[in-house]
Amino acid sequence: MSNGIGNGNPNGSGGASGGSRWFEQPPKPLPTRPQSKGPDKDLWLRCPSCAEILYRPVLAERGQVCPHCGHHFRIEASARVALLADPGSFVVHDDHLGPGDPLEFSDAKPYHKRLIDTQKKLGVLDAFLSGSCTIDGLPVELGVFDFRFMGGSMGSVVGEKVTRVFERATERRCPAIVVSASGGARMQEGILSLMQMAKSCAALAKLRDEAGQPYISVLTDPTTGGVAASFAMLGDLIFAEPNALIGFAGPRVIQQTIGENLPEGFQTSEYLLAHGMVDLIVPRNELRATLAESLRWLVESRPVAVGEAR
Repeated sequence: MSNGIGNGNPNGSGGASGGSRWFEQPPKPLPTRPQSKGPDKDLWLRCPSCAEILYRPVLAERGQVCPHCGHHFRIEASARVALLADPGSFVVHDDHLGPGDPLEFSDAKPYHKRLIDTQKKLGVLDAFLSGSCTIDGLPVELGVFDFRFMGGSMGSVVGEKVTRVFERATERRCPAIVVSASGGARMQEGILSLMQMAKSCAALAKLRDEAGQPYISVLTDPTTGGVAASFAMLGDLIFAEPNALIGFAGPRVIQQTIGENLPEGFQTSEYLLAHGMVDLIVPRNELRATLAESLRWLVESRPVAVGEAR
């Protein structure tokens, strides 16, 4: 008599007619759970100054300034305009202008291909945003560099747009403001980019000579090369953000050229303020109010231009 143990059937029935034995049957699949997404790395970043972990939405609300140490992150041109201009007052000019490749320049990548890729990525045609607006009710012509676009370099189109800022301010007889964040002249356009230094400065001279209007230059990190060597350092007032890199050549190049160690903090906005090349260091959250106060003082105290009636 079988006791049901030999054939592995707990009910004592034979294995031939009872199908697979219970311990040979495949396990039932477990119910699947939706995989939880890990933390979005794009929502967080580390401050390069104090190493604190920062939440990007909170950082954006603070104008891209670290709440722990006050480090000023670089910001795009449209965000800069939103911080400075009265809401709804900014009217964009010359946004249809885009750079060409007259020299058919090629380095690691052809210049025209580099332009197309950057334009698609950022959704802008070049490294400068300009327009008319009001700041605390005062009409101004405003231009802002966008460092994301090839390091804010100044080619033919950027130089033309800077020049038009000064020309529109001359025509409208209102102040001009340019916020710089640039690595300098765009090497891919050769001598054509260097010509923009003289052209923009000539237009700035007309703003002063013909319209008698002030120009305020705001230097942000970094302002170097041909931009620093031209209109960026020619403001009636020159403001700078804290700890911004400002200079013509880089500190490493200078140190190798002169063969000497550079002073502590060389080419920072604080160093330039101490040596009389910057008028005021202004934190980002105070810049709009400082510009408005300065504009009122400059416009109300300016002398009457030749042929102009009060």
